Amino acid sequence: MQQSSHTTSLSIRSFQFCSNNSVTFTNMKLPTLSVLYLIHLTSLLLILAESTQPPFSCDISDPRTKSYPFCKTTLPITQRVQDLVSRLTLDEKISQLVNSASSIPRLGIPAYQWWSEALHGVAYSLRVTQGIRFNGTIQSATSFPQVILTAASFDAHLWYRIAQAVGIEARAIYNAGQAMGMTFWAPNINIYRDPRWGRGQETPGEDPLVSGKYAVSFVRGIQGDSFEGGKLGQHLQASACCKHFTAYDLDNWKGVKRYVFNAKVSLQDLADTYQPPFQSCIQQGKASGIMCAYNRVNGVPNCADYNLLSKTARGQWGFNGYITSDCDAVAIIHEDQGYAKLPEDAVADVLKAGMDVNCGTYLKKYTKSAVEKRKLPVSKIDRALHNLFSVRIRLGLFDGNPVKQPYGTIGSDKVCSQEHRNLALEAARNGIVLLKNTDKLLPLSKTKTTSLAVIGPNANSAKTLVGNYAGPPCKPVTPLQGLQSYVKDTRFHQGCNAVNCSSAFIAQSVKIAKGADHVVLVMGLDQTQESEDHDRVDLLLPPKQQNLISRIARVAKNPVILVLLSGGPVDISFAKNDQHIGSILWAGYPGEAGGRALAEIIFGDHNPGGRLPVTWYPQSYVNVPMTDMRMRPEPSSSYPGRTYRFYQGPKVFEFGYGLSYSNYTYEILPVTQNRVHIMVESSNPHRYLPVSEMGDEVCEKMKYTVKVRVKNHGAMAGKHPMLLFVRQPKMVNGRPVRQLVAFQSVNLNAGERADVEFELRPCEHLSSAKKDGSMVIEEGSYLLSIGDKESEIQVVK
Repeated sequence: MQQSSHTTSLSIRSFQFCSNNSVTFTNMKLPTLSVLYLIHLTSLLLILAESTQPPFSCDISDPRTKSYPFCKTTLPITQRVQDLVSRLTLDEKISQLVNSASSIPRLGIPAYQWWSEALHGVAYSLRVTQGIRFNGTIQSATSFPQVILTAASFDAHLWYRIAQAVGIEARAIYNAGQAMGMTFWAPNINIYRDPRWGRGQETPGEDPLVSGKYAVSFVRGIQGDSFEGGKLGQHLQASACCKHFTAYDLDNWKGVKRYVFNAKVSLQDLADTYQPPFQSCIQQGKASGIMCAYNRVNGVPNCADYNLLSKTARGQWGFNGYITSDCDAVAIIHEDQGYAKLPEDAVADVLKAGMDVNCGTYLKKYTKSAVEKRKLPVSKIDRALHNLFSVRIRLGLFDGNPVKQPYGTIGSDKVCSQEHRNLALEAARNGIVLLKNTDKLLPLSKTKTTSLAVIGPNANSAKTLVGNYAGPPCKPVTPLQGLQSYVKDTRFHQGCNAVNCSSAFIAQSVKIAKGADHVVLVMGLDQTQESEDHDRVDLLLPPKQQNLISRIARVAKNPVILVLLSGGPVDISFAKNDQHIGSILWAGYPGEAGGRALAEIIFGDHNPGGRLPVTWYPQSYVNVPMTDMRMRPEPSSSYPGRTYRFYQGPKVFEFGYGLSYSNYTYEILPVTQNRVHIMVESSNPHRYLPVSEMGDEVCEKMKYTVKVRVKNHGAMAGKHPMLLFVRQPKMVNGRPVRQLVAFQSVNLNAGERADVEFELRPCEHLSSAKKDGSMVIEEGSYLLSIGDKESEIQVVK
């Protein structure tokens, strides 16, 4: 604002924020700028300082609001954004291109933080404290199981309900004045391609269909849509961001770091493995954000790839939202990858490619000089700002006091509510996988088990329960605490000094194990062994931890129960084959209620039904370079391929494996049609037809229903995930060994049976990728399979 040539002094007090969110005042004199300017600046500062007042624009008490078209809620969002952007100076525009977007006091626009986290519950933002704060009336949030365990439930509606709860808690935290943004950088839907990946725990696993379904459920839930979709409208409860786009699944392996890694990916693998989850996230989920990844794909940095961001995401898939970089991903394009010669080139590359906001400061530092050097037209900045402010308007942040807007009545009582904590327990129960249960050792008798030894470094660690990207949990229950609620005489020793078990306390552990009726060993990994920026180099448990397990198992009165907390798969062949280890449970990182869920399963108050969402490989798989992105095997070079879809080598446990206290049987009921006719005229002489030539209408007409009868033959009620696969008799032309096409979770009482319907969409479920990346449906025989049952269908032209 231009200062008048005629100035007088005005005595005011300056504001200074302290670490405890208080404000200090200093008497001072400043030139009078504008009464309205000072009043509004003061109100903005007070909004930031006052923990009970969320930040927002277009306050009706501000006399200027009525004159700003961008504040008029009756106007289309596009028109509001155009007005807002037209009012900004170049410096103000540039200040909005980074995750910590500056305030614009003269327009009544507060600062905004794009970076907040909500992977499996509202969380702290790493290295950034402004996004979400837990230092006010709300000091915790419901911590659901880490995503890899939630995925093991194969229950899309459960995934939706979790995300819905997270979105409600996020909005409640904002309404309480403890959030500077409502854009959450989740879910992580990268394919869990390699078992050593430190961030695999954040993902729904190795299957593209599961990852896509998870993305849709999560996005719809957190953003405020219905489970079926289509009811969202323009208002967002919170904004989801599907990451990391694309082919990102290596962090730091043997010195190869994600910042410089060049993922060499075939068009075939992109088409049927790496891209489908993101396409589902955008087209079905209607995500309002995506994040471009650090790595390069075939030489081009993801954040500088016009074909990826603008042509594919926006053009082909119809993405309508904002695109953020991963943190410092713009800087590395010049500084680490050397793809851009100058900082200004990196800035120009990403904005021209279609990226909108930089997590970091590179755009703030170099965008103006890029414009001055004519490397970047201002129109590219305006395009980015249009996407950014559109999302903020959809969040209701430019509609006046949020208390009077949709979602404005969500109060702090919704955070850590009993309903949400019960949901966290339900999610942990339904995700935990029973891997071994010799002679039906589990469940233990509640009346006959008079003493219990609980041993292991993960037995009493609340921190391990929540995995990474977690906030402070409501009321965490460790495995030890959960088991103590069942057996009064429970003896505990942590067995190792830490999870890496550099020191094992064998003598003490053996002593308490010998004196107990049953022994529960709570072992596995934690964030020191697998995490962001830390990939594993092997698939085994720490050596002394494995030795401790075997030593205790040999001296215990009865076969022991081994509980593994881990995100990634572990080669536990030693335990699988040890007769002294009667039962094995994999519990992922089960969230705040994980200890209670484990105890309920061990003592029979819940029937386990989780199934592995990833293949558990043997230790020999570490001979495969993690940098090799190929999904399909290449026998000539002994390359084994990846995931259950292509890998046919030895396995410790296969994808979809999971036991129960019940036995379930299947029957694929006779279908009205077992021939699929490709209903389109084509001069194509080949035995296949490109899906792109068939069109949506034809594909919709080809869908049909498959019915499966399932029966619970056990004595306990159970929740059972049903997985329907398809395969072709011959694995040629890069076809998968088999492919998951549908899944449902069904509740059955003891002895109960049910008929479950699966929708089969041939264009989606029977198509395969050719080497050029095109999806085609081939003529011939296909086999539908569930459990040990198969049914043949024919595709004919």
